[in-house]
Amino acid sequence: MTGLRLLGIYVFSNDLDATLAFYRKVGLEVEKISDVFARATMPGGGMIEFGTDELTNSYDPGWIRPDGNSNNTINLELASREAVDSTFSALVNDGYIGHLAPCNPPWQARFAIVMDPDGNFVGMHSPRSFEDDRKRESD
Repeated sequence: MTGLRLLGIYVFSNDLDATLAFYRKVGLEVEKISDVFARATMPGGGMIEFGTDELTNSYDPGWIRPDGNSNNTINLELASREAVDSTFSALVNDGYIGHLAPCNPPWQARFAIVMDPDGNFVGMHSPRSFEDDRKRESD
């Protein structure tokens, strides 16, 4: 489709300060615009935006907060395999819920999942390593 691009992801927040503290610990540079809205601009121009019920109800008076856990994952790439491990450990030690401890999935990245304060899954990936593929090709 011509002209289509992903603008960003919007995260509904029960407690904006707690949500921003989590995402800053993951490594995002988040700018708090107001008491009800914040934004992190990603390399390449995409955004993750954070807003409260108060903000959403200001333009959508019929909006009702979804009930239950999220069935989506916000996936972020961290700088290294070690960064995935250390960030996961730091977040769990700070009381966040670790859903999936760091592991080595089939796509050649280190991967872990932690839940943010609003119950969203946040996947943390390392850059992919193709060393295993190269070893197989040379055998």
